[in-house]
Amino acid sequence: MKLWGGRFAKTTDSAVEDFHSSISFDARLYKQDITGSLAHAQMLADCGIITQTEAANMKQGLLSVLEDIEAGRSHFEVEAEDIHMNIEKLLTEKIGDLGKKLHTARSRNDQVAVDTRLWFKAEVAVIFDLLKVLENEILVLSKQHDKTIMPGYTHLQRAQPISFAHHLLAYFNMFARDLERLADCRRRADFSPLGSCALAGTTLPINREQTARELGFSGYTANSLDGVSDRDFALEFCADASIIMMHLSRFCEEIILWSSSEFAFVSLDDAYSTGSSIMPQKKNPDVAELVRGKTGRVYGDLITLLTVMKSLPLAYNKDMQEDKEPLFDAVDTIKGCLTVFTPMLASLKINKDKMRAAVGGGFLNATDLADYLAAKGLPFRVAHAVSGRLVLFCEQRGKALDDLSLAELKHESQLFEQDIYQAISVDTCLSARTSAGGPAPAAVTCAIKEAEQKLAKLSL
Repeated sequence: MKLWGGRFAKTTDSAVEDFHSSISFDARLYKQDITGSLAHAQMLADCGIITQTEAANMKQGLLSVLEDIEAGRSHFEVEAEDIHMNIEKLLTEKIGDLGKKLHTARSRNDQVAVDTRLWFKAEVAVIFDLLKVLENEILVLSKQHDKTIMPGYTHLQRAQPISFAHHLLAYFNMFARDLERLADCRRRADFSPLGSCALAGTTLPINREQTARELGFSGYTANSLDGVSDRDFALEFCADASIIMMHLSRFCEEIILWSSSEFAFVSLDDAYSTGSSIMPQKKNPDVAELVRGKTGRVYGDLITLLTVMKSLPLAYNKDMQEDKEPLFDAVDTIKGCLTVFTPMLASLKINKDKMRAAVGGGFLNATDLADYLAAKGLPFRVAHAVSGRLVLFCEQRGKALDDLSLAELKHESQLFEQDIYQAISVDTCLSARTSAGGPAPAAVTCAIKEAEQKLAKLSL
């Protein structure tokens, strides 16, 4: 007999049993379900709904069920549908009909909602810590490479000289925003829906504040309908996770490019690359490629959740059983990606000479030449045109701007003097960019200190 079967005259079709059951994926919530039940049992006793002796026996039974599950002595049944009813069944087998009292003033609707939020809060904390480890590694690399010159790119074309540290700090700032979003998301999830029951609360004199406090929530949900039907926290997390994965994917794409023979800016450690089954010379960036590929998977989790929740009337609907697999998958995927990405980044060999050599081609100092003229009073648009004509002149003759004689430069503008060569040297192009947020070593040193202070303050 189903725990809800009193109203039914026929048994559930066997095909429906499998289709309807969620135990195959919500079994991972067993600990949260038991934690919620322990708090619920004590609250029922403290409110005089059951006796303290009954609560003590319930709690002892629940702890015994937990021990059996973790020791592998329990078996979950598809016929019991979900983790909540499986645990109630196991409890009732241990303590008899007293186990059937546990569901007093509670529905599976608020039970699954509180279980999911408890699990979610813990998992967000893990992801938050993994991101902070990555941020620390970015800062370690930045300190080592504040003077390592490389090309900055737009449109994947060499643009202006920057430092490798400056490039890395761009990702630091992306992931810092991700940390802030995760903290905000967790804060909005930090309310207990327990006591909302099916949708309309209960006539029994429960204490929602007590269970919320005991379960570590900052408060309880303000509306019983919203308490059981809200999945905004899951949607918000999947959106946040999608942005994190997008940032990781961009970083991975650059590592893939940089590790190619065409760039050769970095070399991948053997531990974080693979070979070819047919080409002995190959060293493939499979870890970075997989992280890049798994980004689409997390995007899919977000779209799945948005589609499940679209047009659902209040309050709970069975559609919402489909919330857990995409949420679980997004959490598992992002944890897996961060776990391998950070050590891969830490193990990169940075080829400084290759980076610097790449700055020498592509006229990356053309803007600096224009700025030189602008500083001498020439309107920037005119200076820009002068620089452009000189670039064209150099391209036609296979020269760099640094190779031009002073006479060739003065042919375009009499404002050029001998100091132009110092002004457009690679080191000057980098060190002179001292504006706040810029790539000059002095500016980067300040940025690293600010980043360290910011990271120390970021918390859940």
